[in-house]
Amino acid sequence: MRKLFNFSAGPAVLPEAVLTQAAAEMPDWHGTGMSVMEMSHRGKDYMGIQAQAEADLRELLDIPAEYKVLFLAGGATLQFAALPLNLLPEGGSADYIDTGVWSGKAYSEAQRFGTVRLAASSKADNYTHLPARETWQLDPKAAYVHICGNETIGGVEFQQTPDVGNVPLVADASSHILSRPLDVRRYGMIYGGAQKNIGPAGLSLVIIREDLLGRARKTMPSILDYGKQAENDSMINTPPTYSIYLAGLVFQWLKKLGGLAEMARRNEEKARLLYDTLDASSFFRNPVAKADRSWMNVPFTLADEALDAAFLKGAAERGLANLKGHRSVGGMRASIYNAMPLEGVQALVDYLKDFEKTRA
Repeated sequence: MRKLFNFSAGPAVLPEAVLTQAAAEMPDWHGTGMSVMEMSHRGKDYMGIQAQAEADLRELLDIPAEYKVLFLAGGATLQFAALPLNLLPEGGSADYIDTGVWSGKAYSEAQRFGTVRLAASSKADNYTHLPARETWQLDPKAAYVHICGNETIGGVEFQQTPDVGNVPLVADASSHILSRPLDVRRYGMIYGGAQKNIGPAGLSLVIIREDLLGRARKTMPSILDYGKQAENDSMINTPPTYSIYLAGLVFQWLKKLGGLAEMARRNEEKARLLYDTLDASSFFRNPVAKADRSWMNVPFTLADEALDAAFLKGAAERGLANLKGHRSVGGMRASIYNAMPLEGVQALVDYLKDFEKTRA
């Protein structure tokens, strides 16, 4: 049993059952005499592991047959560049919705490769809400519309998939994928880094509709070409095999729990408990509009920032780790991903109340 609750935004907490199984299988996977990290990526055993991981992911997200699943290296940030190189034609344009630090980074990176438009932004309000859909200035001829489904730093999340007409919707889903059901059919492409709800850092997922493949620029490096990766089962080079194996264990863990509907119930319960506590307090504050609050990342501030150090010290003494906010915004942040148990959120809530009693 763990002695602390890890609220890190990423790399984040992994399910204890997954870590226990991985530890047991580390030196000898299923009697092969090898660790998964020692296996040839083209050997029968490893290829079976990757195929099962894809099958389980498809089941969890109900991914249609006409979508390809890619297991890639480099994290989501690499996809900020790979996306326009694959889907933004020379002379074309793409629309970006700016809702926080990560959507802003995706927009800035895409500008290096073509014409991109900032179709909506909530930056003027310090990213404390999502820009209202009716304010979006979308181009019906855009190659795609890009959103970040959940902003880990600002703590805003799309609660529903926005309607963008016939233009393909592309989403960075790094920090909320697998936290609740998601209608993949509403998207042209979904991508995300693994280190929040999927597995260890270094792995990224791309789920892309087949008709969007084959559009990469002629100068595109093969390893970044989604079409070529799909043709080669994500194996143009050696994929991050051990990370894929661990992701597969997480997918199996989710299935055993009851799938994404059950995960959504648990995540909503955890988020409600924490937000209700913050809202009832005059000492702590969450700045995000209630309708746009993230289930995964909950930023908050203390009434007096001079108490931040004492708050973090007391939290660590209680086994509540990694609550310091992102360096760009300060304050505190509790990331309560799938693997964070309700008991961890309850322990944090108890500490919030106790700290307020002694310091307010």
